[in-house]
Amino acid sequence: MRALCWHAAGDVRVDSVPDPVRVGPRDAIVRVTVSGLSGSDLHLYHGRIPTMAAGDILGHEFCGEIVEVGPEVTGLVPGDRVVVPSVIACGLCFHCRREEWSLCDNSNPNARLAEQVFGYSAAGMFGYTHLFGGYAGSDAEFIRVPYADVGAQVIPPSVTSEQALLTSDTLPTGMLAADMCNIRPGDTVAVWGAGAIGQCALIGAKARGAARVIMIDRVPARLEMARRFTSAETLNYEERDVLEALREMTDGRGPDACIDAVGLEGDAKGVEGLYDWAKQALWVESDRPSALRQAIVACRKGGVVSVVGTYAGVSDRLPLGAAMSKGLTLRLGQRQGHKYMRGLLAAMADGSLDASYLITHRFPLERAKDAFKLLESKSDECSKILLSPN
Repeated sequence: MRALCWHAAGDVRVDSVPDPVRVGPRDAIVRVTVSGLSGSDLHLYHGRIPTMAAGDILGHEFCGEIVEVGPEVTGLVPGDRVVVPSVIACGLCFHCRREEWSLCDNSNPNARLAEQVFGYSAAGMFGYTHLFGGYAGSDAEFIRVPYADVGAQVIPPSVTSEQALLTSDTLPTGMLAADMCNIRPGDTVAVWGAGAIGQCALIGAKARGAARVIMIDRVPARLEMARRFTSAETLNYEERDVLEALREMTDGRGPDACIDAVGLEGDAKGVEGLYDWAKQALWVESDRPSALRQAIVACRKGGVVSVVGTYAGVSDRLPLGAAMSKGLTLRLGQRQGHKYMRGLLAAMADGSLDASYLITHRFPLERAKDAFKLLESKSDECSKILLSPN
């Protein structure tokens, strides 16, 4: 089959690789119809997250058609149209029973490697380094789906595959970001990063009762999207000082909750930005946490900082003294697709939710390199890119 493989930083290629086969009795083989690119993929593309190996297949959010199921898979049959969460979960362990799906104890075959880095292993994840299991990703014609009876969700007939794809990763991550904020009616929520995840965090915050949402970015088209579809107030950090502007917009108090949807490749101005770029280039620091620093300083006393932007390891110069003195709650987490997918699909089916406006570009698999270049440049009003392997 054809698959998009990572070979080195900035070097991705469509290669011919063996077709996947079932390994366990709860596996399914899925013919991929659409796969998504996100900012998390850019971190891999840039070589910022360790343990990628030449030939690894990329992609972690996808829809497709069931081709084959294992003997212990119930509720799915060949021909079913399904969407699959990016995180792999067994459904039976301590964490899965507590609906902490991204912390599954059984889905990462490289758990010992992850324990060396994180202390404890997180769940496995499609196409996202050997720290998260070394699973083949979805930018391919076919994919093996472990624990398919728990993860793969049948798409309602009235929901398109493109709509459903957003429930694989993007929308659940935004919903998690909002849920971790403990939003009360009337709250003000500020979001750093107007990519697809940040836009979905706005959707989640509004749905959970936030009176005001403020989007912070520098890309005019993305800021306009936030204004148009979620009535967000916007801040372009190249035009205004973010901390000063947020104080003015909140009568000096600060936002009740701040969401970091940027992660490890934040762009800061001036000396701070040069400092982070230099330390990351030398691998003295794995992350450029400029958005997280601002969120901690900007948040009101007693507020919440919610982090869903991807971080790889060590972040420098975090203002933990400010977080402690202000009594902030810091909450961080990977996407929890299993928790949100059924509700999101149901909302799409009844017409109460349609986030397909986030999808701005579509490419065949053979043009995946062009898709990465476009996503990297943030040009041509790019937000969410889909790849069609078949």
